[in-house]
Amino acid sequence: MSQTADHVILGIHITNRLRHASEVQKVFTEYGCNIKTRLGLHEVTDNFCAATGVVLLELVGDASVRADMAKKLAAIEGVEVKEMVFGHA
Repeated sequence: MSQTADHVILGIHITNRLRHASEVQKVFTEYGCNIKTRLGLHEVTDNFCAATGVVLLELVGDASVRADMAKKLAAIEGVEVKEMVFGHA
């Protein structure tokens, strides 16, 4: 029985979505083949749309590629990046 690859989740906190979304999107596009799942979260109602948000990415590919992506995202002003790795026993 072969072992399944780890689940790697990258959490990206963006403090000013309107100002930095295009820079973040450029990095997402550059690494698009390494993004298996993408989920964006921000508070929104009929009368309000939050300036901050969180994006969760499920990543695939080499650890060095994932690290490069995280480094490029973290270099953007107002962006915080955290990685979670769920291994399989």
